[in-house]
Amino acid sequence: MSNERCDIAIIGAGPAGMSAAIVAARLGASVVVLDEQRGAGGQIYRAITDAPARRVDLLGPDYAAGRSLADAFAASGARHLTNAAVWQVTPEGAVHYLRDGATSTLQAGRVVLCSGAMERPFPIPGWTLPGVLTAGAAQILLKSADVVPAEPVVLAGCGPLLYLLGWQYVRAGVPIRALVDTTSMEDYRRALSHLGGALAGWRYLKKGLSLMRVLKRAGVPFHAGAENLAAEGDDGVEALRFTAGGKAHRIETSTLLLHHGVVPNTQFTWSLRARHTWDNAQLCWRPEADAWGALDVPGIHVAGDGLGIGGALAAAQQGELAALGAMHGLGRITTAERDKLAEPLRAALREHLRIRPFLDALYRPKKANRIPADDVIVCRCEEVAAGAIRHFVALGCDGPNQAKAFGRCGMGPCQGRQCGLTVTELIADARGVTPAEVGYYRIRPPIKPISLGELAGAE
Repeated sequence: MSNERCDIAIIGAGPAGMSAAIVAARLGASVVVLDEQRGAGGQIYRAITDAPARRVDLLGPDYAAGRSLADAFAASGARHLTNAAVWQVTPEGAVHYLRDGATSTLQAGRVVLCSGAMERPFPIPGWTLPGVLTAGAAQILLKSADVVPAEPVVLAGCGPLLYLLGWQYVRAGVPIRALVDTTSMEDYRRALSHLGGALAGWRYLKKGLSLMRVLKRAGVPFHAGAENLAAEGDDGVEALRFTAGGKAHRIETSTLLLHHGVVPNTQFTWSLRARHTWDNAQLCWRPEADAWGALDVPGIHVAGDGLGIGGALAAAQQGELAALGAMHGLGRITTAERDKLAEPLRAALREHLRIRPFLDALYRPKKANRIPADDVIVCRCEEVAAGAIRHFVALGCDGPNQAKAFGRCGMGPCQGRQCGLTVTELIADARGVTPAEVGYYRIRPPIKPISLGELAGAE
């Protein structure tokens, strides 16, 4: 193993990671940022440093805002290791990563995990057919390579990203056959109780309404309150079937884009055996952390959407706070300095998060789309259906880890990253207990695939 060392290692070069690096480097720390991408930006600002002006304009002002942050990060003095897949972080601060086919280890005084979010699994009948993608995956193709569907697409689900992608597709000239929204009147009524927060976060509300107006002006067919979604096809998706307004619908398409929100990427925090809490508002696990993003694992912080979904601007504030916490933990700044620098950050963070209860209530994913029927595939790697998991429960399976032994569920290359939430909720529903009582997979390294040859060649 190499003996490379630094004060602070940051995993992820999205808004939280870049912001944390800028602050820590400015305060005099040696900082290394590791990220799988070839450039800074994370998923939200993906390819921002080399995107042509035409693409930046098409993707909109929120995407363009990432350029100034990326420029500040590039000038910060932090070392940026691109194309670096981190496959293990230890409680002792060792960061193991794979880069250019070689494995290396970085020893850090503090580690800040900024691994962001991932799209929530959307297990409906036919969701594994070729031609069915997530909206986030489609947006990555647009951001990184200007790749868009040639045939008319159908967007289905709920949440801000679905409307943002629709808005971007309209600007890119991509034909949209329909936007199928699962948001119901019950969701609107539930969200009304959080209207105060929505009004306080009026900028986000205004942006969302603006996206919808553009879609309407473009003549995109809109179906509200959709239920019973199912993708149809043999060798690939051919149509989306659903009900809305008491009527059955079938819309032909060769490209179906699904989305109903994002959830924290908690693979690293689980692998570190940090404490986690089931968040019933966002219907996901989140690691427990203090006001500086510090986990109950000494020396490890977490920031951004990996801590709880708040969006890019909130992630940036959390990244800065985590950097201050890490610098204080290293003894590089005093408590008074830390608290003074944090004061405006906390005020800004509160403003960015005020709309979250409204959005969480309005775009709460439907139970039918989280806890599917028996014949729906849940674990894509091992092709385990929901009915099999219910059968495991009937035989005595208590949680996701037992489901591995009963039927290899969660034992594929993604290590349960895709099916974990669904399996937790499925088992909880079948047992009649809460997800918190069921728990999650016991995540072990390697977090990212690494061959035995690459592991054997570790420096």
